Amino acid sequence: MRLQYQPHRGEALSGLFVLLFPVIFTSLFSTLGHASPSMFSEWNAPKPKHSRLLKSALQRETTNAQHSHLWIPLANQGWRPCVESTKAPSLPEKSQGYIQVFLDGGLNQQRMGICDAVAVAKILNATLVIPHLEVNSVWKDSSSFMDIFDVDHFINVLKDEISIVKELPYEFSFSTREYYAIAIRATRIKTAPVHASANWYLENVLPVLQSYGIAAIAPFSHRLAFDNLSMDIQRLRCKVNFQALVFVPHIRQLGDALVSRLRYPSGKSGAVGTNYLQESTVGAGKFVVLHLRFDKDMAAHSACDFGGGKAEKLALAKYRQVIWQGRVLNSQFTNVELRNQGRCPLTPEEIGLLLAALGFDNTTRLYLASHKVFGGEARISTLRKLFPLMEDKKSLASTAERAQIKGKASLLAAVDYYVSMHSTIFISASPGNMHNALVGHRTFENLKTIRPNMALLGQLFLNKSISWSDFQQAVVEGHENRQGQIRLRKPKQSIYTYPAPDCMCHA
Repeated sequence: MRLQYQPHRGEALSGLFVLLFPVIFTSLFSTLGHASPSMFSEWNAPKPKHSRLLKSALQRETTNAQHSHLWIPLANQGWRPCVESTKAPSLPEKSQGYIQVFLDGGLNQQRMGICDAVAVAKILNATLVIPHLEVNSVWKDSSSFMDIFDVDHFINVLKDEISIVKELPYEFSFSTREYYAIAIRATRIKTAPVHASANWYLENVLPVLQSYGIAAIAPFSHRLAFDNLSMDIQRLRCKVNFQALVFVPHIRQLGDALVSRLRYPSGKSGAVGTNYLQESTVGAGKFVVLHLRFDKDMAAHSACDFGGGKAEKLALAKYRQVIWQGRVLNSQFTNVELRNQGRCPLTPEEIGLLLAALGFDNTTRLYLASHKVFGGEARISTLRKLFPLMEDKKSLASTAERAQIKGKASLLAAVDYYVSMHSTIFISASPGNMHNALVGHRTFENLKTIRPNMALLGQLFLNKSISWSDFQQAVVEGHENRQGQIRLRKPKQSIYTYPAPDCMCHA
């Protein structure tokens, strides 16, 4: 008689679990997408990495003298905006044809592309078609130029510089994104090098315009050089960026409402539990905008350790592999090396400690400009403990007020940009397009902007035995000249981040 193996009940259950595990937890086995965060990312709430500093920061006391010094506006630095042409602007007698550009990236990358498109149209004596904004692969936002920017204002401000049309005439209506997606077309320019010279456009695009009456350039991001261009072209780029690009009325109206509520909170100065903190008279009517770029893309691409344990490391490593096939330059360095080089974005906890060390106390009104923070509210909780009067779009505006921008990353970013330009002080937790755009714009307007010393902070946060007084002294000394002082543009640097001396004159 043949004996049959009878599985133990526990073994049977284990086998069943193995079979059902991929079904129950499908997200562990599915391909990660930009907009679909792995379930690993929410497993363990990250604990504070700098407990000793945090404890001291929460007990800090700031004198009125220290606090008032923070809010003093920048003194006149001897520079003023200068965007008008050195000669009377004029349109060409005859346009060479129509220029189309297709812009990818987020709002601020597209903003720079729009400025470059105007400059290229001017160089070529061409008519610019209102730029087409591609759907962002990360945020899936299909907002058009006209959804974000006041197109009539844009055309009016530049009417003496170049011709601009909202749509192509019927004879060129074939020139669409779909037309160029299905075949090679003679009217498409897809070989524009990064930071191309004016001569490159005259030699390679002008002949296409003259032959066909239209040229469509895609890709176009970062496709115009910052050096060896005429002063008038440089000033025109700044005129577009700082004067012609104005957000649509509903963005400005919502932005104005948020700014007003931050400056004058109508007797509600913010609640923590059941206790209300009274806003100090020193900072009354003033607020700080913190641009906190700490999304999953940023965290994964940095290859840094953010203290979330094994689960977080595994989630970020998997994300890197799927999105960039592991080709991330920072991956070749250790966490210590990356922090010493200042290549790790500041976590919400770290940017909170920086602000506290600079002298901002718990009565500071802080506006959080961010899309989605990796780790969610658990990651932000430490920052909120340090600055309980922290607000964002959701806390300041009603659901009805936010209806027009809900789920639209570009419009959400536009509101944050607007509020940032009206803040007393702006600070960003890491470099990036939003940081660069606002540093340049606020420099142009002579507004106080704190630029974190990333290398210094990386080294300070690695020192686990540093005292609060030593940390604070190092932070204050390391940021004395990083609060909006004019820095002249160097070769190859962006005119949109460093507008002087190209777009600013000595007062």
